[in-house]
Amino acid sequence: MGLDFRNLDDRTRALMVEEIDLDGDNLYLSRFLTDDGQAQWPGLLRDAALNGNDDTLAAAVRGGRLLRRQYQRRKPKGGFTMAEVPVTAHRTLAEGQFNVYYMRALARRAIEERRSIIVYRAKRVQEPRPESQRMIDRQLEPNFVLETLRADHGVEPETGIPLPNSGLTVELQ
Repeated sequence: MGLDFRNLDDRTRALMVEEIDLDGDNLYLSRFLTDDGQAQWPGLLRDAALNGNDDTLAAAVRGGRLLRRQYQRRKPKGGFTMAEVPVTAHRTLAEGQFNVYYMRALARRAIEERRSIIVYRAKRVQEPRPESQRMIDRQLEPNFVLETLRADHGVEPETGIPLPNSGLTVELQ
């Protein structure tokens, strides 16, 4: 089961699509996606933003067999090796990237509506990380969130913004 997006309504969806379109050819493309997967990813992400969620996006990736079986990984002492793509890669990719565009959309809404955004746990986890727990109920500055997530596509955002796949996201206050 994916994330519980409390403010996933028509307005948020429209802003998510605008943010996806804004990235255009600069969308994050996972190294786990096949060539066909990379070609289909923008449309699948856009469709999920319009009509679905992270679960439907993950199902589309998995059902379309859009993930590689193996990928090239760098060895700690130099060189490369082939490694198996994690069985959860479809879910990890979908949750992380859907959440990035959701947070970007909510940051835009907060700016437009002169509201704030606050971090909450959107997915139950058995052993939450202490750094994630400390972020819950933290109010974030919407302009900072928007600029940061636009710059790095949420792959490794600056400290203070929920990390992809942390089970955290934001809501309007």
